[in-house]
Amino acid sequence: MIDLSGKCALITGGSRGIGRAAAVLMAKAGADVAIVYHANEEAAASAGDEIRRQGRRALLLRADISKVGEVRAAVENMVREFGRIDILVNNAGIWTYLEIGSGDVRMWKETLEVNLDSVYYFTDAVVPHMKRQKQGRIINVGSTAGIRGEALHSHYAATKGAVNALTKSWAAEFAPFGILVNCVAPGWVDTEMCAEVFSDAAFKESVRQSIPLKRIPLPEDIAGPILFLASDLARHITGAIINVNGGSVLCG
Repeated sequence: MIDLSGKCALITGGSRGIGRAAAVLMAKAGADVAIVYHANEEAAASAGDEIRRQGRRALLLRADISKVGEVRAAVENMVREFGRIDILVNNAGIWTYLEIGSGDVRMWKETLEVNLDSVYYFTDAVVPHMKRQKQGRIINVGSTAGIRGEALHSHYAATKGAVNALTKSWAAEFAPFGILVNCVAPGWVDTEMCAEVFSDAAFKESVRQSIPLKRIPLPEDIAGPILFLASDLARHITGAIINVNGGSVLCG
């Protein structure tokens, strides 16, 4: 029932994990997909090949998403190549440790630049195109950390809480232009971001047991709701935070 034929999607962090899974699903649904990646050319090329295997066009855009000039150039490259942009998925992010009182200003600033500034930069660059088209979908990838907080990751939680606020604010601001803005908020996901902590089998099992559904989701489990929000099935949903965490956090 989901048909994205004729649509063009831009996905940040689209070479791996949730971003790649979303890119492949959207291609399967008929969309042409541009993915933004930072450094891993091999992963980006592999994702591009998978998109093309679905019979869709793929565009690989290398950019430092913390730099507004590179973000704007990536968006303009996509519009020049595809002619339009219908869907933006603000997915890219980092998850690091920060103990408050350590004096680590660098990690604080880096996390805000990558996880929050980039969301503003891409949205700011894309919205004029969507306004001209009188339609668009913006899907932000948040986190349960933005709802409940997270010790030793407060900088990460702060960015995701801000993403929730941006989602609701932009939903109201862009509604007159036919642009819908929503957020998918995962909990734990079995991706490369979690590979280091999940290398401890006992810890990984404790995480699994803490989830009411007793499973740690794959990236595809998060990509499904992203695809739904990009589709006409979600045409009356805007400003929503959709929790995809197996029942771990029952508020939003």
